[in-house]
Amino acid sequence: MKEKVVGGRSKVFFLFWLGMTLRLCFLLGASSEKTTLRRGLRETNLPPPTSDPGVMLNTKNRQQLVVDNGIVSVTFSRPEGYILGISYQGIDNILEDENEDQDRGYLDVVWNTPGKPSNFQRIFGTNFSFIAADENMVELSFSRTWTSSMNGSSVPMNIDIRYILRRGDSGFYSYVIFDRPEGFPALEIDQVRIVFKLKKDRFKYMAISDERQRNMPTMRDRETGQILAYREAVLLTRPSNPEFRGEVDDKYQYSCENKANTVHGWISVDAKAPVGFWMITASNEFRNAGPVKQDLTSHVGPITLSMFVSTHYAGKEVTMAFEEGEPYKKVFGPVFAYINNASSEDDTLSLWYDAVQQQAKEVRSWPYEFPQSVDFIPPSLRGIVLGRLLVQDRYFRGGKLLYANNAYVGLALPGDEGSWQIESKGYQFWTQADTKGFFLINNIVPGDYNLYAWVPGFIGDYRYNATITITQGGVIKLDSLVYVPPRNGPTMWEIGFADRTAAEFYVPDPYPTLMNKLYNEYRTDKFRQYGLWERYTDLYPNDDLVYTVGVSKYSKDWFFAHVTRNTGNKTYQPTTWQIVFEHPTQIIRGNYTLQLALACTADADLQVRFNDPSTANPPDFATGKIGGDSAIARHGVHGLYRLFSINITSDRIVRGTNTIYLRQSRAMNPFQGVMYDYIRLERPPITLM
Repeated sequence: MKEKVVGGRSKVFFLFWLGMTLRLCFLLGASSEKTTLRRGLRETNLPPPTSDPGVMLNTKNRQQLVVDNGIVSVTFSRPEGYILGISYQGIDNILEDENEDQDRGYLDVVWNTPGKPSNFQRIFGTNFSFIAADENMVELSFSRTWTSSMNGSSVPMNIDIRYILRRGDSGFYSYVIFDRPEGFPALEIDQVRIVFKLKKDRFKYMAISDERQRNMPTMRDRETGQILAYREAVLLTRPSNPEFRGEVDDKYQYSCENKANTVHGWISVDAKAPVGFWMITASNEFRNAGPVKQDLTSHVGPITLSMFVSTHYAGKEVTMAFEEGEPYKKVFGPVFAYINNASSEDDTLSLWYDAVQQQAKEVRSWPYEFPQSVDFIPPSLRGIVLGRLLVQDRYFRGGKLLYANNAYVGLALPGDEGSWQIESKGYQFWTQADTKGFFLINNIVPGDYNLYAWVPGFIGDYRYNATITITQGGVIKLDSLVYVPPRNGPTMWEIGFADRTAAEFYVPDPYPTLMNKLYNEYRTDKFRQYGLWERYTDLYPNDDLVYTVGVSKYSKDWFFAHVTRNTGNKTYQPTTWQIVFEHPTQIIRGNYTLQLALACTADADLQVRFNDPSTANPPDFATGKIGGDSAIARHGVHGLYRLFSINITSDRIVRGTNTIYLRQSRAMNPFQGVMYDYIRLERPPITLM
């Protein structure tokens, strides 16, 4: 496989690029059409903005700064950089002005010195400056410089928070620059995000996707409700709106994967002139842990978040960890806070449609030309990688080369196979290949990367065997790449589909008294209901799950999460699942292989035993204590992907009926366990005994 650096864009490249672009435009158009049909919307002409006077500044108040482009007016504290107010179309402030100044619009960080407890810190500037200021655009900087006198009390990172208001924009952009010169102390960062807290008496309708949108309860409803198994989950017992009585509210019910976390926000439905506030993200390149990492969006408050870094659905394995003296610099964003309005309440849902269209416009404009920081790389200085990925499994379809249909292909910092999913410090650039395996990754920040991939339907991870160096404006065309997934022999049987989630398995109905009505309507998201882990004890009060190969159906008979059993009085016991299968022919000498792919691990220890139920004997395989994904408690069907290829000598298999015992041995709370992605038993391809 040769790596070719193409100095200019050849005719072949342009044809490939044009095809991919047309395909993208078609998909965007199809997505827009689906939005209209599903929600019963019609494309409406939203009210035009007021006349365009350009961007204006008001600096009369020494503690505040107002930037107004005639559509949106934003008030900042200075030099701190807190957003005190956002005015739009005659509304004095769409942020909650009953909150303290530092609790309306802000950046926060969760960090710790290695080995010490975490600290939550709102970041505020100590230096303010104008980076650009004319009638077309204002860019503001609110920065703070770390000094040794702040050691232990403030995150050891120089941080520059930037805001951009442009002429004609119905909103504003935010981005953040993190900088660690050499010599700074060791550091771990678990979370970086921008937070907007909206006016609670106005914004009552939340939208995350075409399907996931609804009227929402209030923060007061949560405060008067009953806290359930953890503080984020609340049973609404005395809501102001009776329609919410008996529902569960939990911010994690509204999480989504990075690749889908592109536009979300709130609408003031009951206003005479409805207004929408939206967080729009044009690129995921600055987010941590890759495209399928899950994170928060909007939730009751009303609150809207832009999550840059978090350990949600992954645990400490994805923390940003810096050694003593390690230098670092990265730009997070820009993201776009978009505000729109409708002429009447009848057109309220058109605001969602309009926000989706605005997000598509932002994608077409990415990377932006206008940020003034030299650390944000403009499009002319970025690179491109294109190529084709094929798959070859010698025991699948005769070992033919197959197209890597819809494979996820991306660039991330150099590492081992699959290391991208726990990588949080660098940039990542991902795409999905087309049905024939062709891929194009553009707008890549110059630097050294590995190329990674994984293919739905096949286990394991691909990594290209050479470092890829992206230069300014460079184009790298790779020859056809071939992924050979892990395989030791022919398939005897398999359970599930290799897609890194447990979504295909049996997800039970929620308790009638503990549900979110939104997910009663959209059944594909049923796993987002609260308390499903407890349903395992209901279904298997005494004996555990037994799955018989060739008889059982994994969509009906394989519970989506291997959890503990509740024995009452806040006590739990380990559970042992069984896979029963027949080996009707003679045993084959050599090693059998159990390919065990896990979609989630949460403080678990999974033990595997072949034809031996006794826990007194050591297991044939054990993961040891593993995982901090929290997907069981946080209504997900996956966390970090893990693959174990377990070799079993042929003397552990018998002719006739065999049983594999899967025991999750840790049982101190209801959230411990694993989710399976895919299980396959392979026989050795050699002569009979």
